[in-house]
Amino acid sequence: MRKGIHPANYRLVVFKDMSNGEVFMTRSTTATNDKIMWEDGNEYPLIKVEISNTSHPFYTGKMKLVDTAGRVDKYMTKYKKHIDKNV
Repeated sequence: MRKGIHPANYRLVVFKDMSNGEVFMTRSTTATNDKIMWEDGNEYPLIKVEISNTSHPFYTGKMKLVDTAGRVDKYMTKYKKHIDKNV
């Protein structure tokens, strides 16, 4: 590995999958202001993620629509007249 290119400030961080509530702890350098109380009684930084290996269709084998920005609704609104005509 090349020297001097990797961050030195790794710390324990809790990641929370917002789609199913699953939490796991790992080391990361990502900045966050959120905190969570972990099972060991200590408080750790919390990083909220929309999808993880516990909710991703590749790992679960189940298809799931993840639409956090309203993209599907925006599409349906924009093309509603075309969709209704073809149905």
